[in-house]
Amino acid sequence: MSATPHVLMYSTAVCPYCIRAEQLLRARGVTEIEKVRIDLDPARLDEMIAKTARRTVPQIFIGEFHVGGCDDLVALDKAGKLLPLLGGQSA
Repeated sequence: MSATPHVLMYSTAVCPYCIRAEQLLRARGVTEIEKVRIDLDPARLDEMIAKTARRTVPQIFIGEFHVGGCDDLVALDKAGKLLPLLGGQSA
């Protein structure tokens, strides 16, 4: 079985979309998520905006692929493209 790629999620403490995105990732077998709390580290907020051109959280990366936010993650899952991206079954 292949290793799960690195998952990075920019988030804040009280973001319901961040919680929902994390729940979906965990349900799909992701055991480790690097969470970057932009509410605690303003420099990381600037980093997130530079990488994504977006100001909202969550912003999710799987490996080098920028998924986007929670709705983007859900859409990717519904299209059957999330598991292959995570190194699971192929599409």
